[in-house]
Amino acid sequence: MTTADASAPLEVVGVFCGSAAGSDGAYADMAARLGRHLAEEGITLVFGGSDAGLMGAVADAHLSSGGHVIGIYPTGTFGSDVAHRSLSELRTVNSMHARKAAMYELCDGVIALPGGYGTLEELFEALTWTQIGLHYLPAVLLDVDGYWELFLRFLDRAVSSGFVSPANRALLEAVADPAEATTALRRMAIVPASTGRPGRWSG
Repeated sequence: MTTADASAPLEVVGVFCGSAAGSDGAYADMAARLGRHLAEEGITLVFGGSDAGLMGAVADAHLSSGGHVIGIYPTGTFGSDVAHRSLSELRTVNSMHARKAAMYELCDGVIALPGGYGTLEELFEALTWTQIGLHYLPAVLLDVDGYWELFLRFLDRAVSSGFVSPANRALLEAVADPAEATTALRRMAIVPASTGRPGRWSG
């Protein structure tokens, strides 16, 4: 892919988000908006396979809008079974590591909704793999009421402190609307040939 391309294909999007609903109904509302938007654009949703919290909200909205949803669920990991039983596809894996690898392999880009440790861990690993060249996976934060504000300030501090390069900081953008999120992913997936980065997956 080159910068001459108007936009990159966006067929499958991975969504990282909380297995809790959060303390404000706005979080679940945004998850549902994202699910509906992806379905309306004909984009397949890949997520962690749970029916709980924001994970369930984004999947349910996508399904109710006629979309195709693939859940990647690690069996034997949680204290109780929270696998979503109404998905288009539920693929089981044997660990959290395998779950992430499967999601990355399927996706053209990732969107992170509000979440906790697990959401951050998935996001940071996806970004790190892009940074070291294992894949090129554009990533977007979908903000709700300033949820990601302090996180973004931390990343900017990491740049000013010399721990993250400006180029790698640019691997992650923040937007406030699902339509902006998919637009950003398409734009970010256009990799200038001069960077030497692989387009999509390096193989």
